[in-house]
Amino acid sequence: MIDQQASFDQLPNEIKPAFQELQVLKHLRGAGFKKKFGYTCSALFRLVFVLLFHQKNWFRLLESKKGEAFPGKDAVYRFLNHGGFAWRRFLLSLSGDTISRMETLTSEHREKAFVLDDSMFERNRSKRVEMLARFKDHATGAFYKGFRMLTMGWSDGHSFVPIDFALLSSAASSINGMMEGIDKRSHGYKRRKEAFCPAPQVVTAMLDRALQAGISASYVLMDSWFTHAPLIGEVLSRGFHVIGMVKNDNKRYLVSDRRLNLKELYAAAPRVQGRNRNILRLIRTELPPGIPVTVVFIRHRSKKNEWLGLLSTDLSLEASDIIRIYRMRWDIEVFFKCTKSLLRLQKEFQGRSYDLLVSHTTIVFSRYILLSWQHRQSTDARSFGGLFYLLCDEVGELDWAVALQQLRDLIQEVASKAGKKLSVLIQRQLQHWIAALPSYIKAYLPISSCES
Repeated sequence: MIDQQASFDQLPNEIKPAFQELQVLKHLRGAGFKKKFGYTCSALFRLVFVLLFHQKNWFRLLESKKGEAFPGKDAVYRFLNHGGFAWRRFLLSLSGDTISRMETLTSEHREKAFVLDDSMFERNRSKRVEMLARFKDHATGAFYKGFRMLTMGWSDGHSFVPIDFALLSSAASSINGMMEGIDKRSHGYKRRKEAFCPAPQVVTAMLDRALQAGISASYVLMDSWFTHAPLIGEVLSRGFHVIGMVKNDNKRYLVSDRRLNLKELYAAAPRVQGRNRNILRLIRTELPPGIPVTVVFIRHRSKKNEWLGLLSTDLSLEASDIIRIYRMRWDIEVFFKCTKSLLRLQKEFQGRSYDLLVSHTTIVFSRYILLSWQHRQSTDARSFGGLFYLLCDEVGELDWAVALQQLRDLIQEVASKAGKKLSVLIQRQLQHWIAALPSYIKAYLPISSCES
Protein backbone atom coordinates (compact mmCIF):
# COMPACT_ATOMS: atom_id res chain seq x y z
CA MET A 1 0.00 0.00 0.00
CA ILE A 2 1.31 3.47 -0.89
CA ASP A 3 1.86 5.82 2.04
CA GLN A 4 -0.58 8.71 1.90
CA GLN A 5 1.08 12.11 2.16
CA ALA A 6 -2.07 14.13 2.83
CA SER A 7 -2.04 17.13 5.14
CA PHE A 8 -3.04 16.61 8.77
CA ASP A 9 -5.64 19.38 8.52
CA GLN A 10 -7.45 18.12 5.41
CA LEU A 11 -11.13 19.07 5.17
CA PRO A 12 -13.95 16.72 4.12
CA ASN A 13 -14.76 17.04 0.44
CA GLU A 14 -18.35 18.09 1.14
CA ILE A 15 -17.46 20.89 3.55
CA LYS A 16 -14.35 22.16 1.74
CA PRO A 17 -16.30 24.24 -0.85
CA ALA A 18 -18.31 25.97 1.91
CA PHE A 19 -15.13 26.52 3.94
CA GLN A 20 -13.49 28.20 0.95
CA GLU A 21 -16.63 30.06 -0.15
CA LEU A 22 -17.13 31.65 3.27
CA GLN A 23 -13.37 32.44 3.38
CA VAL A 24 -13.05 31.26 6.97
CA LEU A 25 -9.29 31.63 7.08
CA LYS A 26 -9.51 35.12 5.64
CA HIS A 27 -11.78 36.14 8.52
CA LEU A 28 -9.30 34.51 10.91
CA ARG A 29 -6.40 36.54 9.51
CA GLY A 30 -8.56 39.66 9.46
CA ALA A 31 -9.15 39.25 13.20
CA GLY A 32 -5.38 39.44 13.78
CA PHE A 33 -4.51 35.76 14.29
CA LYS A 34 -0.75 35.57 13.72
CA LYS A 35 2.23 33.62 15.06
CA LYS A 36 5.93 34.38 14.74
CA PHE A 37 7.12 30.77 14.41
CA GLY A 38 5.90 27.18 14.38
CA TYR A 39 2.62 26.02 12.90
CA THR A 40 0.48 28.84 11.54
CA CYS A 41 -2.78 29.86 13.19
CA SER A 42 -4.63 28.81 10.03
CA ALA A 43 -3.21 25.28 10.16
CA LEU A 44 -3.97 24.85 13.88
CA PHE A 45 -7.49 26.26 13.43
CA ARG A 46 -8.20 23.83 10.57
CA LEU A 47 -6.84 20.98 12.66
CA VAL A 48 -9.20 21.67 15.58
CA PHE A 49 -12.06 22.38 13.17
CA VAL A 50 -11.64 19.01 11.42
CA LEU A 51 -10.98 17.11 14.65
CA LEU A 52 -14.72 16.52 15.10
CA PHE A 53 -15.03 14.66 11.81
CA HIS A 54 -12.29 12.19 12.78
CA GLN A 55 -14.73 11.01 15.50
CA LYS A 56 -11.91 11.13 18.08
CA ASN A 57 -10.89 13.66 20.67
CA TRP A 58 -7.41 15.18 20.57
CA PHE A 59 -5.94 12.70 23.07
CA ARG A 60 -7.23 9.62 21.22
CA LEU A 61 -6.15 11.00 17.86
CA LEU A 62 -2.55 11.41 19.03
CA GLU A 63 -2.59 7.81 20.29
CA SER A 64 -3.85 6.45 16.95
CA LYS A 65 -1.73 5.36 13.99
CA LYS A 66 -2.12 8.82 12.47
CA GLY A 67 -0.67 10.53 15.55
CA GLU A 68 2.79 10.96 14.05
CA ALA A 69 1.40 13.15 11.28
CA PHE A 70 -0.12 15.66 13.69
CA PRO A 71 1.52 18.49 15.63
CA GLY A 72 2.46 17.98 19.26
CA LYS A 73 -0.04 18.37 22.06
CA ASP A 74 1.54 21.60 23.30
CA ALA A 75 1.23 23.36 19.91
CA VAL A 76 -2.55 23.02 19.87
CA TYR A 77 -3.02 23.87 23.54
CA ARG A 78 -0.81 26.96 23.27
CA PHE A 79 -2.99 28.11 20.37
CA LEU A 80 -6.25 27.56 22.28
CA ASN A 81 -4.92 29.00 25.56
CA HIS A 82 -3.60 32.21 23.98
CA GLY A 83 -5.32 35.18 25.61
CA GLY A 84 -4.41 37.72 22.94
CA PHE A 85 -6.49 36.35 20.04
CA ALA A 86 -9.69 38.23 19.16
CA TRP A 87 -12.07 35.25 18.94
CA ARG A 88 -15.13 37.48 19.23
CA ARG A 89 -14.02 39.64 16.31
CA PHE A 90 -13.50 36.51 14.20
CA LEU A 91 -16.95 35.12 15.04
CA LEU A 92 -18.67 38.43 14.28
CA SER A 93 -16.83 38.73 10.96
CA LEU A 94 -17.65 35.16 9.88
CA SER A 95 -21.30 35.30 10.99
CA GLY A 96 -21.84 38.76 9.47
CA ASP A 97 -20.51 37.62 6.09
CA THR A 98 -22.62 34.44 6.20
CA ILE A 99 -25.77 36.40 7.08
CA SER A 100 -25.18 38.86 4.23
CA ARG A 101 -25.00 35.89 1.84
CA MET A 102 -28.20 34.40 3.28
CA GLU A 103 -30.08 37.69 2.98
CA THR A 104 -29.60 37.64 -0.80
CA LEU A 105 -31.49 34.32 -0.90
CA THR A 106 -34.61 35.57 0.91
CA SER A 107 -37.27 38.20 0.35
CA GLU A 108 -36.78 41.71 1.70
CA HIS A 109 -40.17 41.46 3.42
CA ARG A 110 -39.24 38.40 5.46
CA GLU A 111 -38.93 39.05 9.19
CA LYS A 112 -35.45 38.74 10.67
CA ALA A 113 -34.71 38.64 14.36
CA PHE A 114 -31.97 38.43 16.96
CA VAL A 115 -32.58 35.56 19.37
CA LEU A 116 -31.30 35.68 22.95
CA ASP A 117 -31.09 32.80 25.40
CA ASP A 118 -28.75 31.18 27.88
CA SER A 119 -27.83 27.55 28.35
CA MET A 120 -25.85 25.43 30.78
CA PHE A 121 -22.13 25.08 30.14
CA GLU A 122 -21.42 22.18 32.46
CA ARG A 123 -18.08 21.19 33.97
CA ASN A 124 -19.38 19.04 36.81
CA ARG A 125 -16.27 16.84 37.01
CA SER A 126 -13.89 19.80 37.14
CA LYS A 127 -12.29 21.26 40.24
CA ARG A 128 -9.63 23.69 39.07
CA VAL A 129 -11.18 25.28 35.99
CA GLU A 130 -10.62 29.02 36.03
CA MET A 131 -13.64 31.08 37.21
CA LEU A 132 -15.71 27.94 37.79
CA ALA A 133 -18.99 28.70 39.60
CA ARG A 134 -22.13 26.97 40.79
CA PHE A 135 -25.45 27.67 39.05
CA LYS A 136 -29.01 26.43 39.30
CA ASP A 137 -30.73 24.79 36.36
CA HIS A 138 -34.18 26.38 36.40
CA ALA A 139 -35.63 23.59 34.24
CA THR A 140 -34.81 20.79 36.69
CA GLY A 141 -34.08 22.69 39.90
CA ALA A 142 -30.69 20.95 40.26
CA PHE A 143 -27.35 22.72 40.71
CA TYR A 144 -24.37 22.28 38.40
CA LYS A 145 -20.77 23.47 38.17
CA GLY A 146 -19.79 25.45 35.12
CA PHE A 147 -20.91 28.66 33.41
CA ARG A 148 -23.99 30.33 31.91
CA MET A 149 -23.52 30.43 28.15
CA LEU A 150 -25.40 33.57 27.10
CA THR A 151 -25.81 33.42 23.31
CA MET A 152 -27.19 35.74 20.66
CA GLY A 153 -28.01 34.49 17.17
CA TRP A 154 -29.69 35.67 13.99
CA SER A 155 -32.65 33.90 12.39
CA ASP A 156 -34.93 34.42 9.42
CA GLY A 157 -37.15 31.45 10.24
CA HIS A 158 -35.20 29.10 7.99
CA SER A 159 -31.56 29.43 9.03
CA PHE A 160 -29.94 30.22 12.37
CA VAL A 161 -26.47 31.77 12.68
CA PRO A 162 -24.77 32.29 16.08
CA ILE A 163 -23.35 35.81 16.34
CA ASP A 164 -21.97 36.30 19.82
CA PHE A 165 -21.72 34.60 23.21
CA ALA A 166 -20.40 35.08 26.72
CA LEU A 167 -19.51 32.45 29.32
CA LEU A 168 -20.85 34.08 32.49
CA SER A 169 -19.48 33.26 35.91
CA SER A 170 -20.73 34.40 39.33
CA ALA A 171 -18.91 36.24 42.09
CA ALA A 172 -21.46 35.11 44.70
CA SER A 173 -21.21 31.37 43.96
CA SER A 174 -17.66 31.28 42.64
CA ILE A 175 -15.55 28.14 43.15
CA ASN A 176 -12.32 29.35 41.52
CA GLY A 177 -11.20 32.88 40.84
CA MET A 178 -9.48 34.58 37.96
CA MET A 179 -5.98 33.48 37.03
CA GLU A 180 -3.25 35.88 38.14
CA GLY A 181 -0.73 37.60 35.90
CA ILE A 182 -3.05 38.26 32.95
CA ASP A 183 -2.27 41.24 30.74
CA LYS A 184 -5.11 43.70 31.35
CA ARG A 185 -4.82 45.00 27.78
CA SER A 186 -5.55 41.59 26.25
CA HIS A 187 -8.83 40.28 24.86
CA GLY A 188 -8.73 37.44 27.38
CA TYR A 189 -8.81 39.83 30.34
CA LYS A 190 -11.74 41.75 28.86
CA ARG A 191 -13.69 38.50 28.40
CA ARG A 192 -12.96 37.59 32.02
CA LYS A 193 -14.23 40.95 33.28
CA GLU A 194 -17.34 40.57 31.15
CA ALA A 195 -18.07 37.18 32.74
CA PHE A 196 -18.95 38.89 36.04
CA CYS A 197 -21.24 41.56 34.50
CA PRO A 198 -25.05 41.29 34.79
CA ALA A 199 -26.73 39.51 31.88
CA PRO A 200 -28.77 42.58 30.71
CA GLN A 201 -25.56 44.60 30.44
CA VAL A 202 -23.93 41.85 28.36
CA VAL A 203 -27.02 41.65 26.11
CA THR A 204 -26.93 45.37 25.28
CA ALA A 205 -23.21 45.12 24.50
CA MET A 206 -23.92 42.20 22.13
CA LEU A 207 -26.57 44.23 20.31
CA ASP A 208 -24.18 47.16 19.93
CA ARG A 209 -21.48 44.91 18.46
CA ALA A 210 -23.97 43.35 16.03
CA LEU A 211 -25.00 46.81 14.84
CA GLN A 212 -21.37 47.84 14.38
CA ALA A 213 -20.80 44.67 12.33
CA GLY A 214 -23.62 45.67 9.97
CA ILE A 215 -26.01 42.85 10.92
CA SER A 216 -29.64 43.92 10.62
CA ALA A 217 -32.84 42.65 12.20
CA SER A 218 -36.27 43.98 13.12
CA TYR A 219 -37.03 42.06 16.31
CA VAL A 220 -35.29 40.75 19.40
CA LEU A 221 -36.79 37.49 20.66
CA MET A 222 -36.25 36.44 24.25
CA ASP A 223 -37.49 34.06 26.90
CA SER A 224 -39.28 35.04 30.09
CA TRP A 225 -35.95 35.29 31.96
CA PHE A 226 -35.02 38.39 29.93
CA THR A 227 -38.40 40.05 29.29
CA HIS A 228 -38.13 42.85 31.85
CA ALA A 229 -38.88 46.55 31.44
CA PRO A 230 -35.31 47.94 31.84
CA LEU A 231 -33.88 45.60 29.20
CA ILE A 232 -36.86 46.16 26.90
CA GLY A 233 -36.24 49.89 27.13
CA GLU A 234 -32.57 49.43 26.20
CA VAL A 235 -33.50 47.29 23.20
CA LEU A 236 -36.11 49.81 22.00
CA SER A 237 -33.57 52.65 22.23
CA ARG A 238 -31.44 50.74 19.69
CA GLY A 239 -34.26 50.55 17.14
CA PHE A 240 -35.49 46.99 17.69
CA HIS A 241 -38.91 45.70 18.70
CA VAL A 242 -39.15 43.06 21.42
CA ILE A 243 -41.24 39.91 21.40
CA GLY A 244 -40.89 37.71 24.44
CA MET A 245 -42.67 35.39 26.80
CA VAL A 246 -43.91 36.94 30.04
CA LYS A 247 -43.29 35.36 33.42
CA ASN A 248 -46.15 35.19 35.91
CA ASP A 249 -44.42 37.21 38.64
CA ASN A 250 -44.91 40.54 40.42
CA LYS A 251 -44.49 42.56 37.25
CA ARG A 252 -47.22 45.22 36.94
CA TYR A 253 -49.08 46.46 33.86
CA LEU A 254 -50.94 49.77 33.58
CA VAL A 255 -54.57 49.52 32.46
CA SER A 256 -56.80 52.60 32.97
CA ASP A 257 -54.60 53.90 35.79
CA ARG A 258 -54.69 50.51 37.49
CA ARG A 259 -51.59 48.40 38.17
CA LEU A 260 -52.37 44.75 37.43
CA ASN A 261 -50.28 41.60 37.63
CA LEU A 262 -50.43 39.02 34.84
CA LYS A 263 -53.36 37.04 36.25
CA GLU A 264 -55.40 40.20 36.75
CA LEU A 265 -54.42 41.35 33.26
CA TYR A 266 -55.71 38.06 31.84
CA ALA A 267 -59.05 38.59 33.60
CA ALA A 268 -59.29 42.14 32.23
CA ALA A 269 -58.35 41.21 28.64
CA PRO A 270 -61.19 40.70 26.12
CA ARG A 271 -61.55 37.35 24.38
CA VAL A 272 -60.31 36.94 20.81
CA GLN A 273 -62.97 35.91 18.33
CA GLY A 274 -61.75 33.65 15.55
CA ARG A 275 -61.21 30.12 14.34
CA ASN A 276 -57.95 29.65 16.23
CA ARG A 277 -59.01 28.35 19.63
CA ASN A 278 -55.45 28.45 20.96
CA ILE A 279 -55.42 32.28 20.95
CA LEU A 280 -57.42 33.14 24.05
CA ARG A 281 -57.17 36.88 24.77
CA LEU A 282 -55.40 40.05 23.68
CA ILE A 283 -54.96 43.43 25.37
CA ARG A 284 -53.07 46.68 24.85
CA THR A 285 -51.33 47.87 27.99
CA GLU A 286 -48.22 49.67 29.25
CA LEU A 287 -45.21 48.69 31.29
CA PRO A 288 -44.54 51.02 34.26
CA PRO A 289 -41.86 53.14 32.48
CA GLY A 290 -44.54 54.01 29.92
CA ILE A 291 -43.69 51.43 27.26
CA PRO A 292 -46.82 50.52 25.23
CA VAL A 293 -47.08 46.78 24.58
CA THR A 294 -49.49 44.14 23.32
CA VAL A 295 -49.97 41.05 25.46
CA VAL A 296 -51.38 37.90 23.83
CA PHE A 297 -52.61 34.98 25.94
CA ILE A 298 -52.40 31.57 24.28
CA ARG A 299 -53.35 28.09 25.42
CA HIS A 300 -50.62 25.94 26.96
CA ARG A 301 -49.88 23.07 24.58
CA SER A 302 -49.36 20.33 27.20
CA LYS A 303 -51.64 21.77 29.92
CA LYS A 304 -54.93 22.69 28.30
CA ASN A 305 -56.28 24.43 31.40
CA GLU A 306 -53.34 26.84 31.60
CA TRP A 307 -52.19 29.73 29.42
CA LEU A 308 -49.00 31.53 28.43
CA GLY A 309 -48.43 35.26 27.84
CA LEU A 310 -46.51 36.78 24.92
CA LEU A 311 -45.47 40.43 24.93
CA SER A 312 -44.80 42.53 21.84
CA THR A 313 -43.71 46.15 21.56
CA ASP A 314 -44.77 46.25 17.89
CA LEU A 315 -48.40 47.37 18.20
CA SER A 316 -49.07 46.89 14.49
CA LEU A 317 -48.84 43.08 14.69
CA GLU A 318 -51.84 40.82 14.94
CA ALA A 319 -51.95 38.03 17.49
CA SER A 320 -51.17 35.38 14.88
CA ASP A 321 -48.17 37.38 13.62
CA ILE A 322 -46.75 37.72 17.15
CA ILE A 323 -46.97 33.96 17.61
CA ARG A 324 -45.47 33.26 14.18
CA ILE A 325 -42.47 35.52 14.74
CA TYR A 326 -41.88 34.30 18.28
CA ARG A 327 -41.80 30.75 16.95
CA MET A 328 -38.41 31.61 15.41
CA ARG A 329 -36.96 31.62 18.94
CA TRP A 330 -37.01 27.82 18.90
CA ASP A 331 -34.06 27.89 16.46
CA ILE A 332 -31.69 28.68 19.31
CA GLU A 333 -32.90 25.65 21.26
CA VAL A 334 -32.12 23.47 18.24
CA PHE A 335 -28.72 25.17 18.09
CA PHE A 336 -27.94 24.32 21.74
CA LYS A 337 -28.98 20.71 21.21
CA CYS A 338 -26.92 20.34 18.05
CA THR A 339 -23.73 21.90 19.44
CA LYS A 340 -23.81 19.78 22.59
CA SER A 341 -24.96 16.48 21.08
CA LEU A 342 -23.22 16.50 17.68
CA LEU A 343 -20.50 19.17 17.67
CA ARG A 344 -18.93 18.18 21.03
CA LEU A 345 -19.28 21.44 22.87
CA GLN A 346 -17.96 21.04 26.46
CA LYS A 347 -16.51 17.59 25.64
CA GLU A 348 -13.77 17.81 23.01
CA PHE A 349 -11.14 19.60 25.16
CA GLN A 350 -10.91 19.49 28.94
CA GLY A 351 -8.64 22.46 29.63
CA ARG A 352 -8.59 24.54 32.79
CA SER A 353 -8.05 27.93 31.17
CA TYR A 354 -10.93 30.31 30.51
CA ASP A 355 -9.27 31.26 27.22
CA LEU A 356 -9.48 27.64 26.04
CA LEU A 357 -13.20 27.52 26.84
CA VAL A 358 -13.80 30.67 24.78
CA SER A 359 -11.63 29.62 21.83
CA HIS A 360 -13.07 26.10 21.56
CA THR A 361 -16.65 27.37 21.89
CA THR A 362 -15.96 29.82 19.04
CA ILE A 363 -14.64 27.00 16.84
CA VAL A 364 -17.76 24.91 17.62
CA PHE A 365 -19.93 27.89 16.67
CA SER A 366 -18.02 28.28 13.39
CA ARG A 367 -18.69 24.59 12.63
CA TYR A 368 -22.40 25.24 13.08
CA ILE A 369 -22.22 28.30 10.80
CA LEU A 370 -20.75 26.19 7.99
CA LEU A 371 -23.34 23.46 8.52
CA SER A 372 -26.08 26.10 8.48
CA TRP A 373 -24.74 27.50 5.21
CA GLN A 374 -24.53 23.99 3.75
CA HIS A 375 -28.08 23.30 4.89
CA ARG A 376 -29.29 26.57 3.37
CA GLN A 377 -27.80 25.68 -0.01
CA SER A 378 -28.90 22.06 0.11
CA THR A 379 -31.77 21.11 -2.15
CA ASP A 380 -32.83 18.07 -0.15
CA ALA A 381 -34.48 17.79 3.24
CA ARG A 382 -31.49 16.50 5.18
CA SER A 383 -31.40 17.49 8.81
CA PHE A 384 -28.32 18.83 10.58
CA GLY A 385 -27.78 15.40 12.09
CA GLY A 386 -27.90 13.67 8.71
CA LEU A 387 -25.50 16.18 7.17
CA PHE A 388 -23.13 15.82 10.12
CA TYR A 389 -23.01 12.02 9.97
CA LEU A 390 -22.58 12.11 6.19
CA LEU A 391 -19.44 14.22 6.61
CA CYS A 392 -18.11 11.87 9.30
CA ASP A 393 -18.67 8.86 7.03
CA GLU A 394 -16.79 10.55 4.21
CA VAL A 395 -13.76 11.26 6.42
CA GLY A 396 -13.76 7.65 7.60
CA GLU A 397 -13.72 6.42 4.01
CA LEU A 398 -11.21 8.97 2.78
CA ASP A 399 -7.97 7.20 3.74
CA TRP A 400 -8.55 3.82 2.09
CA ALA A 401 -10.44 5.30 -0.88
CA VAL A 402 -7.54 7.62 -1.75
CA ALA A 403 -5.01 4.82 -1.22
CA LEU A 404 -7.01 2.48 -3.48
CA GLN A 405 -7.20 5.11 -6.19
CA GLN A 406 -3.45 5.77 -5.97
CA LEU A 407 -2.74 2.03 -6.24
CA ARG A 408 -4.89 1.79 -9.36
CA ASP A 409 -3.16 4.82 -10.93
CA LEU A 410 0.26 3.32 -10.18
CA ILE A 411 -0.65 0.03 -11.90
CA GLN A 412 -1.91 1.88 -14.97
CA GLU A 413 1.28 3.96 -15.08
CA VAL A 414 3.41 0.81 -15.00
CA ALA A 415 1.26 -0.75 -17.74
CA SER A 416 1.68 2.31 -19.97
CA LYS A 417 5.48 2.09 -19.75
CA ALA A 418 5.67 -1.72 -20.33
CA GLY A 419 5.59 -3.54 -23.65
CA LYS A 420 2.41 -4.13 -25.58
CA LYS A 421 1.89 -7.78 -24.52
CA LEU A 422 2.76 -7.07 -20.88
CA SER A 423 0.52 -4.00 -20.88
CA VAL A 424 -2.44 -6.04 -22.13
CA LEU A 425 -1.79 -8.65 -19.44
CA ILE A 426 -1.65 -6.03 -16.67
CA GLN A 427 -4.87 -4.35 -17.87
CA ARG A 428 -6.66 -7.72 -18.02
CA GLN A 429 -5.56 -8.63 -14.47
CA LEU A 430 -6.60 -5.18 -13.23
CA GLN A 431 -10.08 -5.64 -14.74
CA HIS A 432 -10.46 -9.07 -13.10
CA TRP A 433 -9.38 -7.62 -9.76
CA ILE A 434 -11.83 -4.71 -9.96
CA ALA A 435 -14.67 -7.01 -11.07
CA ALA A 436 -14.18 -9.08 -7.91
CA LEU A 437 -14.43 -6.06 -5.59
CA PRO A 438 -17.64 -5.42 -3.60
CA SER A 439 -20.03 -2.90 -5.09
CA TYR A 440 -19.54 -0.30 -2.33
CA ILE A 441 -15.79 -0.23 -3.14
CA LYS A 442 -16.40 -0.06 -6.90
CA ALA A 443 -18.29 3.19 -6.31
CA TYR A 444 -14.97 4.87 -5.50
CA LEU A 445 -13.22 3.73 -8.69
CA PRO A 446 -13.88 4.88 -12.29
CA ILE A 447 -14.67 1.37 -13.52
CA SER A 448 -15.61 2.46 -17.02
CA SER A 449 -12.05 3.62 -17.74
CA CYS A 450 -10.75 0.12 -17.02
CA GLU A 451 -13.16 -1.77 -19.22
CA SER A 452 -12.21 -2.75 -22.75
